[in-house]
Amino acid sequence: MDCPTLSKVLLVEDDQKLARLIASFLSQHGFEVRQVHRGDAAFAAFLDFKPQVVVLDLMLPGQNGLQVCREIRRVANLPILILTAQEDDLDHILGLESGADDYVIKPIEPPVLLARLRALMRRHAPLPASPERLAFGKLNIDRRRREAELEGL
Repeated sequence: MDCPTLSKVLLVEDDQKLARLIASFLSQHGFEVRQVHRGDAAFAAFLDFKPQVVVLDLMLPGQNGLQVCREIRRVANLPILILTAQEDDLDHILGLESGADDYVIKPIEPPVLLARLRALMRRHAPLPASPERLAFGKLNIDRRRREAELEGL
């Protein structure tokens, strides 16, 4: 299932070969991807690009991924997936406690990464608005006016 509208992904990864591979795969599946290869450039890119999801490495030149995650989380509530080679449980805990929604250890197959991104985006999608008027048999409820009517009464 491809994304119905072009979703924007900010990919913060210092391994440029891996970043190109991920960006190419996500682009083929309906995502617009902006790559950033330094932690100290990530927040400015985030503000400029306005992505719907962030994929973030932890070990970055300039600024580590945990700091970037905290900066983004302070101003936005969107899915953040940490993609890193750091296998230590403490790093895993720190990543999630810093505001990440998911923590994935490299290597990961691109289709699995895609599925995880889609799952995160589904969980962060806004709920559909409920109708202002509801009807249950002979009971009608007008939520906006805060009135209920039974059999025309």
